[in-house]
Amino acid sequence: MTEVRICHLYPDHMNIYGDRGNISVLTKRLQWRGHSAKVTSVGIGEKFMPNDFDLCYLGGGQDKDQNLIASDLSEKSPAIRSAADDGVAFLWVCGGIQLAGKSYVDALGSELEGVGILDLATIAGEKRLIGDIAISATLDNQEFTIVGYENHIGQTHLGSESRPLGKVLHGYGNNSFSKIEGAVQQRVIGTYLHGPLLPKNPELADLILMWALEHRTSETVELEQLNDEYSELAHKRAFNRALTKR
Repeated sequence: MTEVRICHLYPDHMNIYGDRGNISVLTKRLQWRGHSAKVTSVGIGEKFMPNDFDLCYLGGGQDKDQNLIASDLSEKSPAIRSAADDGVAFLWVCGGIQLAGKSYVDALGSELEGVGILDLATIAGEKRLIGDIAISATLDNQEFTIVGYENHIGQTHLGSESRPLGKVLHGYGNNSFSKIEGAVQQRVIGTYLHGPLLPKNPELADLILMWALEHRTSETVELEQLNDEYSELAHKRAFNRALTKR
């Protein structure tokens, strides 16, 4: 049995879309395979120690929530970048993708400095991008679709060091025109998809867990296949819903 150490950043401020559900999925999928999870909440005024974690998760929040954590997150940024460079797995959702980048300019024109673990920048647009979304992704030579819900005014643009998480099949994605969604760099994933994200996307959940287990054990990991009948049914329904609405 391996214990995976999960950091849940700012759970009291960045949890607007029920994103705690992603932590539950990660924990359960470890337990069903005979592993365990140690989940540590790290909030404002608490230290982030890069050597203490195998996986770091940040959920979504409104602009006011992002402003509340911005100063504290800036202080944690060097340690977070160190963890990313060391191969820690990251999943930063919705507002998290904006904070993972280099900068975010909100609707009032105020600029927040990002952590810089993803090569991207975001500016608030005039049109809200909202609705069901489906994308096609290729990660670690695995091809699969990812479904979720998007609700943001951010216009996010990738730099050369980050690649898209996927191509948009139905929905908007990072901005109004590029038809790409999310960003990946090292083992850092940022995405606007929530709902929460992982209950309907077991393949993505397992990829993140594989990265975390490999960081913990320093060994190549192959995960035992689980019975994902209900998750796959939810995925299919969400995919079809996105298809019919666009």
